[in-house]
Amino acid sequence: MHIHILGICGTFMGGLAALAREAGHRVTGCDAGVYPPMSEQLRALGIDLIEGYGADQLALKPDLFVIGNVVSRVHLEDGVPKFPLMEAILDAGLPYTSGPQWLSEHVLQGRHVLAVAGTHGKTTTTSMLAWILESAGQQPGFLVGGVPLNFGISARLGRQVPGQTRPLFVIEADEYDTAFFDKRSKFVHYRPRTAVLNNLEFDHADIFPDLAAIERQFHHLVRTVPATGRVVVNRHAESLARMLAQGVWSEVTGFGTPQSDFAVRGEPHDFEVLRHGQAAGHVHWDLTGEHNQLNALAAIAAAEHVGVTPAQAAEALAHFQNVRRRMELRGTVAGIAVYDDFAHHPTAIRTTLDGLRRRVGPEARILAVFEPRSNTMKLGTMKAQLPWALETADLAYCHTEGLDWDAAEALAPMGARAACSGDLKALVARIARAAQLGDHIVCMSNGSFGGIHAMLLRELSNK
Repeated sequence: MHIHILGICGTFMGGLAALAREAGHRVTGCDAGVYPPMSEQLRALGIDLIEGYGADQLALKPDLFVIGNVVSRVHLEDGVPKFPLMEAILDAGLPYTSGPQWLSEHVLQGRHVLAVAGTHGKTTTTSMLAWILESAGQQPGFLVGGVPLNFGISARLGRQVPGQTRPLFVIEADEYDTAFFDKRSKFVHYRPRTAVLNNLEFDHADIFPDLAAIERQFHHLVRTVPATGRVVVNRHAESLARMLAQGVWSEVTGFGTPQSDFAVRGEPHDFEVLRHGQAAGHVHWDLTGEHNQLNALAAIAAAEHVGVTPAQAAEALAHFQNVRRRMELRGTVAGIAVYDDFAHHPTAIRTTLDGLRRRVGPEARILAVFEPRSNTMKLGTMKAQLPWALETADLAYCHTEGLDWDAAEALAPMGARAACSGDLKALVARIARAAQLGDHIVCMSNGSFGGIHAMLLRELSNK
């Protein structure tokens, strides 16, 4: 089959393209931003890429168009379609589907799907789970919204090994909508036998009016888990308890609280895994933060459902290398460390900074640099939570380019500890002037942040 993917350079669609190519399909694709590293990864797989969404791509005559959710029916102000290829596909009546639907029909069918959902920690927990299963010799397939350092790739098909009833596939299960023609959450297409519900907070204000609407989508996911399946749920989350109260038809395994099926005893970098209150494994690793303890418990509980003991899982996590852009050290200059992190929701920002604080101690200074880039943050829906999110930081810097709300006003409770600028170069210079020996600078964004990490390292080297 020849498939042509619209929006191929997104993390999910790029991973899907890699899976399709590995399965033997001919794959081509287009995007508005065909640039490294995704473009290089895809071209290395023999996938031809086209810049833009020109209608002339109909000449490729693929068997099927796979549509990413970046594609919409939005028109530019001058009346010209933003996605002329999509308009041409519709006008010609050509076959098309969404990425999640194609994945469901061509990859996930017949597999034991382990899906990891939640507002925070999806990528990390999915990567942990895939690594645990790999370490146990299960050779799982996976699709992750990032690059797990243990694998160096974001997706692979995997294979069935002796003793498995079905081959395993681990997938990051996103609650964002599927496509412009399918407004259900992506994860309802995956039909998991093991579903991890890591946490649940309000997010994606561009498509969900309130938390109840997201809870409804999570319950749609729960409805698809068979009676022989397992729902792994964070017992700290009241929203998940409220959602499950609407009905659950599978085994429920809880984690997080002392009374849960899975709990911890010890510090985030060195802790015992408790199963029904009894020590069942020990994790000693380089990761920080209580959020990663919870991610580990979720992954361990999910792996147990497919025959990996907590002791085996804990041992595997001792060798887990995390994911790119999760507190990734980008460099150290003159004793000043610069990190890259994907955090963008206020809760994720706070847990990231709290984890670093526990590791570096109370004396070291933390400089938090962030851009409100997600759709939710751009709308200003959670701006009031920013001072709380940044509480652990000694200094905070916000890049305000493209915002329609006043970030300086939102950060006013922080007083002189916070600064804002719409000029990235000026912001970098200001951070570099303030930085001192022993500081930790954490740059947080769900985008490339304009290459701020390299800019900072250059500026610091010139001090």
